[in-house]
Amino acid sequence: MHTSMKISASLLALACAGIAAPAFADEASAAPAATQGDSSGLTDIIVTATKRETNLQKTPIAISVIGSDLVEKRHVQSLIDLADGGVPSLRVATFEARQSALTIGIRGIVPFDQNQVAREPGVGVYVDGVYLGRSQGLNAALFDVQRIEVLRGPQGTLFGRNTEGGALSIVTKAPTGEFGGRVSAGVGNYGAYDGEFHLNLPAVANFAIKVDGVLDHQGATTANPASGQYGWNFHNRVGGRIAGRWTPVDGLTVDLAYDQAKDENTPFYSQLINYNPKNLPVGTYSGTTLVCPSSPCIAPLAPLVKVSGSNRMSVADLGVIQQPSVDETHGFSAAIKYKLSPDLELRSITAWRGVETHQWDGSAGAHRSAFVPNGQFGRYSLSELLQHQFSQELQVVGSLPNLDFVLGGYYFNEHVREAAATPNPLQWNADGTAYTFVNQVAPNPNGAITSSNQGWDRNYWYVQRDSQAVGKSYGVFGQATWSPVDVLHLTVGGRYTHETRDGALTVINNAPFALGSLNYSNSRFDPMVTLAWDAADGVNLYAKFSTGFRSGGANSRSATFREFLPEEVKSYEIGAKTDFLNHHVRLNLAAYIMDRKNTQIDFDYVETNAASPFFNKHTEETANAPGNSRIKGLEAELTVRPVDGLTFGASYAYTDVNVPLTPNPLAGPLYGQLTQVFTVFTPKNAVSGSVDYELPIKDGMSLRLHADANYSDPTYSFQNEAVLTDSSFIVNGSLALADIPLTSNGTKATLTAWARNLLNEHHIYRRSNANGSVIGDYANFNAPRTFGVKATVNF
Repeated sequence: MHTSMKISASLLALACAGIAAPAFADEASAAPAATQGDSSGLTDIIVTATKRETNLQKTPIAISVIGSDLVEKRHVQSLIDLADGGVPSLRVATFEARQSALTIGIRGIVPFDQNQVAREPGVGVYVDGVYLGRSQGLNAALFDVQRIEVLRGPQGTLFGRNTEGGALSIVTKAPTGEFGGRVSAGVGNYGAYDGEFHLNLPAVANFAIKVDGVLDHQGATTANPASGQYGWNFHNRVGGRIAGRWTPVDGLTVDLAYDQAKDENTPFYSQLINYNPKNLPVGTYSGTTLVCPSSPCIAPLAPLVKVSGSNRMSVADLGVIQQPSVDETHGFSAAIKYKLSPDLELRSITAWRGVETHQWDGSAGAHRSAFVPNGQFGRYSLSELLQHQFSQELQVVGSLPNLDFVLGGYYFNEHVREAAATPNPLQWNADGTAYTFVNQVAPNPNGAITSSNQGWDRNYWYVQRDSQAVGKSYGVFGQATWSPVDVLHLTVGGRYTHETRDGALTVINNAPFALGSLNYSNSRFDPMVTLAWDAADGVNLYAKFSTGFRSGGANSRSATFREFLPEEVKSYEIGAKTDFLNHHVRLNLAAYIMDRKNTQIDFDYVETNAASPFFNKHTEETANAPGNSRIKGLEAELTVRPVDGLTFGASYAYTDVNVPLTPNPLAGPLYGQLTQVFTVFTPKNAVSGSVDYELPIKDGMSLRLHADANYSDPTYSFQNEAVLTDSSFIVNGSLALADIPLTSNGTKATLTAWARNLLNEHHIYRRSNANGSVIGDYANFNAPRTFGVKATVNF
């Protein structure tokens, strides 16, 4: 967007809706508790960020809550649907252009590449208290969500490792023990269809069962001209979950759950947005030799390749090989709670989980390498990853006079392995006016497989890298809140963690690699101190110091697999949580400074010289930035309910990140050179707004309107490239006729029309200028407008 458009978008985002999304407090579903006074006021929101149920407004943590109603209103089907910026401090993006692995960041803690066997995230993702160890599989369809809690800032005490930016905690709906449920089905553009099935069965012998099934399908938004091949931004997600709740005696609750999901998807298309941006002389070919009028020069552009500029392509210029990536996840959990007394509860959370990913990324086409007569191209990025994990957490949650406390222990064990290859499935003719598909299998399967004759069939891979790792973590933690007087609360906590990761990079360029071993070990203590003051009725102030860390490890895309250190962050935060006008206005504020030590910076490079033996190979090295990175931020969330049925809100986040100059670790002429580096997908300014209006009609029916608008400044998308993406302005909306009575026993229906990216805005969310001397900048655009209708029956 141009500057004037950015300013207009910002003003519109603020004016459009006053914005109810941000406390993202979906009042109806986030908490059953009623407020005091006028029943038309804002309801209380209950969260579990401190391992006990507390009122959001009295919890001295910066938290945004997305309730189940808001998930429905915004048509959130999976975590990638939160990438529009509805929670300004939360950033969700694809790794590369792939939907099969998500990057999730909070408050400027946004890793570039955490999708490896010996890498870790900076924000922990939890489902019902169970930590998910890999980015792969995070974009599976969401099951029946009660709420999503976005905990902002380090959560190193209660949540542990890899939560230096915060935590994303997904809480699902538990079995009720009473017969009832919900069924929905919908259709949309791009051949979309979706369905959900949620059934609660009556409890038998104090055992209740709940069954969930989900389906979410969307056709490609960028078509592939190649016959029989998938287009880009396609997905087909299915999943099932069965949960049981056993309450054999008073005070004892045993929750059991098993889930399994499959996510088939294709990446976003990588478009060539300019050619020869450095205005180099254009060479000509003599055979396969580039002849330059002067040096350096650039190869000519193949006639079939189109430069898209700022336009999002609906049909690709070249048909290429593309099949869906497949992510399969499964898991079992057992959560036990036993009340020894009204003031003391014992808890156990045991879980086994696994993910299997088969990646097929053909998004590059001819847009990331130079044309060479009769040369191969297309860079089909293939990967297979297998992971399984076990975790066990024990908690003691209790209260004494003027004192609430939590004590616990945690164990985590993970095994993960990945292999990758990058065959070139396309080949030009002599002048770039035509091309053919090649290399499904190696041309000479009985001979040696090389980088130039490898196939994309798994049996004929030229394995670019093969790595594996085993990670273990042990932790003990405690936290206590002392209230010497009713209005003053002092919270002190700490967590000791010991972690290890043993790994190996066993293959590089299809040959055994004997030097790539990792024996990482780290022990640390993370303290937390918070002072909270109930300054007046509805006014709660706090000051907080906390720490957290992101584990160290090794980069399996490198040529060394050398160890890098863990990141460490110290955070200083002040905040205010306020309710005004008899719970009709709610304003929450937070300001923070974070000092981060050993910031992990990824320097990446893809060889684009077709004559090189490493052509199309991705090399990456990770370095720890010297000194401290400084992150500063302000956050504000406003929710206003002026009259019954009408809610406005506004949310804003300012994030400023400064990382010291970092020596380039890549071998070559730039080795050791101090380089300006950047934090990816982190806008300096982000604002979100929404309006919700419910109009009662008759017989309990109502008309429900929701609209939200979300603006973000441009961001960097590579840590070592000084090129910005576009700003973004996304508007979503829905209109529902709710609670239509169908039967006399309470069965009701809701009809909903919804739209995401209602204005069909287009922006570049990921851009690279690394190939500017070879061909030009490539970029990925956001998804176009999608819309549909949905029918839901509650019984």
